[in-house]
Amino acid sequence: MVTLEQARTVIAATLQTGAKMGLKPLSVAVLDAGGHLIAFERQDGASPGRYAIAQGKAYGAVMLGMPGSAQMARADQQGYFMAAVNGVFGGQVVPVPGGILIKDGETVVGAVGVTGDTSENDAEAGLAGLAAAGLVGVA
Repeated sequence: MVTLEQARTVIAATLQTGAKMGLKPLSVAVLDAGGHLIAFERQDGASPGRYAIAQGKAYGAVMLGMPGSAQMARADQQGYFMAAVNGVFGGQVVPVPGGILIKDGETVVGAVGVTGDTSENDAEAGLAGLAAAGLVGVA
């Protein structure tokens, strides 16, 4: 389980890491294992549409049990599958890096979605946020 306190720590540390890396304004969503929002923040200057992207990155990760990088690879190899999955989930899946699984051993306990810069930078900042909260992320 991911607590509200942990989610807030993940968000704060992700945003701090993004600032240290010189990234564009980030938005961060933390979801529980059922895909429900625990916490979200959008930095000043981030476009309002970033909520849907951050949520979609995290939602795809938790619902499919695979990080955004694996989803993107799957989309490259089997685009029809990811299109079908996105249809099943009402278009909520954003299959790119920045969707990070939160795991406790082999169990998925939630996910983080980070957006605002390149997908790879988003994932790097999110992993740092998870580490600051004492959580294990798979990007």
